[in-house]
Amino acid sequence: QLQLVESGGGLVQPGGSLRVSCAASGFTLNYYAIAWFRQAPGKEREGVSCISSSGAVTNYADSVKGRFTISRDNAKNTVYLQMNSLKPEDTGVYYCAAASWYSGILSDRLYPIWGQGTQVTVSS
Repeated sequence: QLQLVESGGGLVQPGGSLRVSCAASGFTLNYYAIAWFRQAPGKEREGVSCISSSGAVTNYADSVKGRFTISRDNAKNTVYLQMNSLKPEDTGVYYCAAASWYSGILSDRLYPIWGQGTQVTVSS
């Protein structure tokens, strides 16, 4: 069974940093494009960032550009999202998702494999 597992969420103060990770279970992430999405309470899920299988190409939502960095370590079968200068509006459940090809488009319809999510809360 193809499954993604997120980790690294938690509570952080505004202005702080956090890194969330996405690991694969049952398959190798190396051949997949990966995206991060988030969903705040009462809001629709939104795309945050995506990365190609090689890591050479990335894309970010305007709301996180300059603050978040997506990266991957294919030797460790893991994708990361480094989040800096966090704001309360970054609060939500963060999901990683995988697709067999890279589009650069942050639409959840393009990613058929999903994790269960990890909670990120930015609050003082």
